[in-house]
Amino acid sequence: MTLTEAEKTLIESRRVVPVPGQDFFVFAYGSLMWRPDFPFAEIEPAVLHGYHRAFCISSTHYRGTRERPGLVLGLDRGGKCIGRLYRIEARHAAEVAEYLHQRELVTGCYVPKQVTLRLPEDRRQQGIAYVADRSHYQYAGKLGDEDVARIIRHAAGVVGSNREYLRNTVQHLDEMGIAEGRLHRILRLLDAAE
Repeated sequence: MTLTEAEKTLIESRRVVPVPGQDFFVFAYGSLMWRPDFPFAEIEPAVLHGYHRAFCISSTHYRGTRERPGLVLGLDRGGKCIGRLYRIEARHAAEVAEYLHQRELVTGCYVPKQVTLRLPEDRRQQGIAYVADRSHYQYAGKLGDEDVARIIRHAAGVVGSNREYLRNTVQHLDEMGIAEGRLHRILRLLDAAE
């Protein structure tokens, strides 16, 4: 994938640098829930208010191509999102932050934001969440379930099919006991079309 200088500058401006000597916290709401691929000390359920999980990012790398874009999840404004919070020990913080920068910021479609998460026993914790950049060209906006299913149906990218991404996310939400109606509806639409 060839990036413009402006896009490279945008990506670099969004680099997260953990505070040396402190644990690093990351909120997961999509593939990071079921495929973190980094060392972590602890994982627990977490709720983020003010954002919801949505298929609002056009994917031309991981789950689609330029010729046939797919859709991946982003945090979009409004509502709430139930996901998972990873605690990464301070000794791994810098390497995990770099790994996440490479993984999440292939383009500048996400903004890493410091957010407050609600944890069990009414605890609060600050953490990094990757939020959809509504001004980025990959922001797909609010799409109907049928449109999302149509886009996902045949899309695939360098790490696999878009359908697999949806199915894995729904399966993980089920394992966590999260009733995420919209993703389940989209998966049913895909399965019914087979």
